[in-house]
Amino acid sequence: MIDWFSTHPTLVLLLLIWSLVWKGFALWRAAGLRQKYWFTAILIVNTFGLLEIIYLFLVARKYKIEVVEN
Repeated sequence: MIDWFSTHPTLVLLLLIWSLVWKGFALWRAAGLRQKYWFTAILIVNTFGLLEIIYLFLVARKYKIEVVEN
């Protein structure tokens, strides 16, 4: 396994960037919607962007953020 990482550093870097971008978007959205269970799951579970994409396009899309002015 270590040999694979050292022979494919560009692919490893691209996977890391891919995962971090989707994780960032999903964590931002979960925090904004105050969904602490989703936030925790996304933060802990590393699925190379799959859980994050599912959350963003299937779960978070159903919720709207309402701004309440005092």
